[in-house]
Amino acid sequence: MRLLLTTFLLAACFGLQAQTAITNVQGRKTTSLNGNWQYLIDPEDFGNRNNGVGTERVPGDKHEFVEFSFDASATLHVPGDFNSQLPELTYYESTVWYRKQFDYTPNGQRLFLVFGAVNYRADVYLNGKKIGSHEGGFTPFQFEITALAQAHNSIVVRVNNQRSKEGIPAAGFDWYNYGGITRDVNLVETPASFIEDYFVQFKKGAANKVAGWVKLNGTAAAGQQVTVSVPEAGISYAASTNDSGIALLEFPATLKPWSPDNPKRYTVRLTTGTDAIQEQIGFRTIETDGAVVLLNRRKVFLKGVNIHEEIGAGKRRAYTQSDALYLLQHAKAMGCNFVRLTHYPHSEYMVRMADSLGVLLWEEIPAWQSIAFDSPGMQLKLSNMLREMIARDKNRSSIIIWSLSNETTPGPARDGALVQLALLARSLDSTRLIASAFNHVRFSHTTVHISDTVSKYLDVIGVNEYLGWYKPWEAPGAAYKWTSDFNKPLIMSEFGAEALAGHHGSADTANNWTEEYQEEVYKQQLAMFKNIPFLAGTCPWVLFDFRSPRRMQSQYQRGWNRKGLLSEKGEKKKAWYIVKRYYDTMGK
Repeated sequence: MRLLLTTFLLAACFGLQAQTAITNVQGRKTTSLNGNWQYLIDPEDFGNRNNGVGTERVPGDKHEFVEFSFDASATLHVPGDFNSQLPELTYYESTVWYRKQFDYTPNGQRLFLVFGAVNYRADVYLNGKKIGSHEGGFTPFQFEITALAQAHNSIVVRVNNQRSKEGIPAAGFDWYNYGGITRDVNLVETPASFIEDYFVQFKKGAANKVAGWVKLNGTAAAGQQVTVSVPEAGISYAASTNDSGIALLEFPATLKPWSPDNPKRYTVRLTTGTDAIQEQIGFRTIETDGAVVLLNRRKVFLKGVNIHEEIGAGKRRAYTQSDALYLLQHAKAMGCNFVRLTHYPHSEYMVRMADSLGVLLWEEIPAWQSIAFDSPGMQLKLSNMLREMIARDKNRSSIIIWSLSNETTPGPARDGALVQLALLARSLDSTRLIASAFNHVRFSHTTVHISDTVSKYLDVIGVNEYLGWYKPWEAPGAAYKWTSDFNKPLIMSEFGAEALAGHHGSADTANNWTEEYQEEVYKQQLAMFKNIPFLAGTCPWVLFDFRSPRRMQSQYQRGWNRKGLLSEKGEKKKAWYIVKRYYDTMGK
């Protein structure tokens, strides 16, 4: 054991880089680093160039000085966005430096520093040394710090949320750019050889067989026995790891399927000679048959809504378990069995809460609109974000769709990038459906045709259409007919109109932002939906009004996108009742 640990200590001394986070951090031995972190505001990003903030440089002698100090600095709460915590940072998009100090006593275990998410770029320093970086604001990452941790430790994180045309999302996007350490930070301890990752679910197309894999980490990872048990179902299955430390799983199982009506989950335990972990997992199948979506081999209509990761009443990022419950309960109150998590991976609390409440999920990476697909390194960034999203959430039964993008413009670079992502997603997880949300359909008066060629690589087609808002109706909704080049299910992934809650008036004038106009748009939309035989689900845009600085209509918008069926305070608009009645008529 001592020799094994020494090997890891030596490896950790050479070039630490951000790694994909360990699966199921919540099931590990953790020490939370949440709470108050000291901060320095650096609008010119000066400390990143030559000021030594990250390394916590100190004067070399009495004649030298440094122009920064955390010692007397105030604090920000982690997790949380910095924009909502300080008035002077309301619209801030640049660098904030965070510092947290902690004590640690080595105990023969390996030690990992795990960030739930940092928006958007993070450079991480430990005890004066840069240990690595991460790009992407919505997925977890980690560093092994076994060899670097001391009795007293100091973590410094440079956080920068400045938009960039090479970013994902790119320079312009229609939601609030909350910066900061926005999700949990934990120290995670593991044995020298431990269960790093696993995937346990019904085999695709088989509701009586479980398949998957377990991956061990450590020099003794090869040739170990791994046992997977489901005590409630009387299941115990053993397999041995190969030379790569991976044990393949496949065994018969009689399990009650997870569904919105019965979100049954089982305690699944994984054990090796040196490690053990467990979590609650639901088992279900998700497939398509022509234009139909099948959940547990039964047709399901996806009664959905779009949700942003925001608590509008607090003007802040949603990041707690109670925040997730609040958002999902409002979706369920409208009759939803399905939620599109837009336009980025939401917190792990959200997907785990959906598991427990029985809410089906569409989860996507933030490849939103003006992504520079032909930019050097862009495909690697997209692939990394997809890998990190799937790695975190692949054991969540609620997630039935991995989405690759939203409203991207067709062209050789974009088409090739999305096809590669589709192939990657299938290689990482063959059990779920693959989709993208497109807004390029062909209109010919009242005929609407779906022809985006990337759709042939997808399982489900998502279409964002704003008839009645960005595109006027040419006839009543019932007169519209939809056709498609693909025999695949269609989810109307966005539609709607803006209205200021409590503002009433004309139902035929869009630019008055009345509840009556929004209500009429929804009536026409639902009339149109009746004529789409391949429609498998609907996702109104959006559940709550949400913040967006680009929305500058001072009388009605005031920095908010007003397409919510609820106001930011939770007030129901007239359109909410239209959707509620529609979903009630669709049955379970």
